Parts: sequence; structure tokens; C-alpha cells
Amino acid sequence: MFNIDASELILLLVLGVVMFGPEKLPLFARKAARVFVAVRNIANNAQTQLREELGPEYSDLKIEDLNPKKFVAKHMREEIAAIEEAKREISTVGSTVKAAATEATAAAAAKNDPTGETETSTLTLLTAPYDPEAT
Repeated sequence: MFNIDASELILLLVLGVVMFGPEKLPLFARKAARVFVAVRNIANNAQTQLREELGPEYSDLKIEDLNPKKFVAKHMREEIAAIEEAKREISTVGSTVKAAATEATAAAAAKNDPTGETETSTLTLLTAPYDPEAT
């Protein structure tokens, strides 16, 4: 919960003994534990009250779900998956159309030149011009 490993805990204990002395350290530890329990109870009561006021459709609500990124990810997961699937389908169809256009261009060039030699001028006329600045 606090991500404190053993070496940090020992350092805190030694620091506590030095600062407060061995006589007062148990008293401060009890007070810190009471404060921790009180804060935890306040958080649990707030979460319970929030669930009761929102109603049964939000009974599985967690405090972490109130983070906007997690909220959107949780409730829009299916829609995002559908959009990703549509992107994949569009790219597949696009590559298929490009391949068909290339085949049609090659077939038209071969039909116009019975010797089998294709001219670049015929291929250039059949493809659309590309302007990278036209956005």
C-alpha cells in the first residue's frame, strides 16, 4: 500500500527512536495507527455513501473508476474495439483496391501494346496525380 520495503522500515524505526526516544515511540505508534484507521473509515464511509446515492446501477463503482481515463476506457471498450476492427477492414479493402487498380493498369497497358512492352506514359496517364501539399 505504501510501497515501503524492509530497509526503509528499519530506517524509519531508527529515526523514530532517535527523534522521540524509546519511551514515547509506542505512544506515537498507537496514535498513528488510530489516525490511519480513522482515515480509512472516512474513505470507506464516503465510498459507501456514494454508492447508495448513485443507485444500484453503479453498485460496482470503485474510487479508481472516477479517474477520467479509466472511466472512458471501462465504458467505451466495446466501441473502441469496433473502431479498431473498422480500421483494419478499411486498410484491408484499401490494399485490395490498390492491388486491383495496379492489375487493371497493367492489363490496360498490355492491351494497348501487343508487343508486351509497357510505356510509362500510359501508366502515368492511368494513375491519379499526387499532390502532398493538398490537404
